[in-house]
Amino acid sequence: MTRAAAKASPPHRRKPRSRMASFGLSLIDSYMLQAMIPPMAAAFGVVLIALMLDRTLELFNLLAASSARFGLIVRLMGNLVPHYLGLALPAAYFISVFLVIARMSDTSEVDALLASGVSITRLTAPFVGVGAVIAAVSVLLLGYLQPYGRYGYNANLNAALFSGWDARLQPKTFILPREGAVLTADAADPAGRALHGVFVRWTTAEGLEQVVTAKTGRMQPTPNGRTLEVLLENGQQYRERADGQALVGGFDRLAINLPLAAETPRFRARGDVERELTLAELERRIHEGPTATARERAASELYIRLVRSISVPLLPLLAIPLGMAAKRGKRGFGVVVASVILLLYEHGIETGQSIADTAHVSPLLAVWTPFAIFTAICASLFLTSRKRPGDTPFNLVLDTLAAATSGVRDRIAPRKTSV
Repeated sequence: MTRAAAKASPPHRRKPRSRMASFGLSLIDSYMLQAMIPPMAAAFGVVLIALMLDRTLELFNLLAASSARFGLIVRLMGNLVPHYLGLALPAAYFISVFLVIARMSDTSEVDALLASGVSITRLTAPFVGVGAVIAAVSVLLLGYLQPYGRYGYNANLNAALFSGWDARLQPKTFILPREGAVLTADAADPAGRALHGVFVRWTTAEGLEQVVTAKTGRMQPTPNGRTLEVLLENGQQYRERADGQALVGGFDRLAINLPLAAETPRFRARGDVERELTLAELERRIHEGPTATARERAASELYIRLVRSISVPLLPLLAIPLGMAAKRGKRGFGVVVASVILLLYEHGIETGQSIADTAHVSPLLAVWTPFAIFTAICASLFLTSRKRPGDTPFNLVLDTLAAATSGVRDRIAPRKTSV
């Protein structure tokens, strides 16, 4: 080559390496993990938002009649973040592995890798590694952060439900300013102070009943915050007397002072409930519990948290065979079958814990037996896929569901008529 041609030829440019390859990962591992990140992030966001939104709506309904404000709802949900992270992470992890393998199976990438000498075990290795990391995070979440968050949630919820009332009334809601007193109204202004269709019932210190109804009214707490003043107009009053006689009469204006409830009693100490103990505290209670029942309950709680954590690396052994079996058009059915298996497993370990707590069965046997069965199922599916990729005992189920759905769709779809 001449010197001029050498100058004219473009310089050789090295292809940029993958970010994950710079961490010492092979090209296959980098490709698999990069393909896994987008669906896992999307699934994690969807699952986490769905779980937290459902609980937020429950809290709004539960605290609608109390003096709780939005800030308390935020604190309550903040206490539950470790719990929902512990649920959303494994679910998103499983969904992402399933979707990655199903997509690669649809595009024949799995077939190409297998033909080039890459085994199913080699394809599974990076996913299991990610599962081991998530398992370690789950131990931290379920074993240490969730117990404190659960106690904070219960303490804040107790304070919201039983704390002093701030004299703001929602329509058609029964309020108990103190024991023995009931206040409600058919309608109220946005501030919750101007009332229409008022009903008040209370008992005096002598145990005599007093009932008042009024067309309109207004209420406000006294400056010291210990008494609620209710100003009523155009109503009727019923009063019991000490001699057993009752008085009924109307009024134009009437002022009622109702003592407000006392301060909320102090919430119980953390540690009375096993679910609010950390792994180290559970281990200590197993050996130093005051009773045999307390030791057994601590053991079952410890075992179920460990089982949930160490089950995460097993999920690819279930997701990969189902993802390879769920060819184009069967992906949704594969998700359904996998979800049923995981739900049965979750109910199995929870049932084992309940049996250990109530029937005095060995916690080790009751909780770890479902884990052993789940491990056997995952290992059997994975070993079958190693010999015959894409061929699992669930293929018949997936084919049946696909055929049934196709038949229903053909019957529902309008038939084309020739003109």
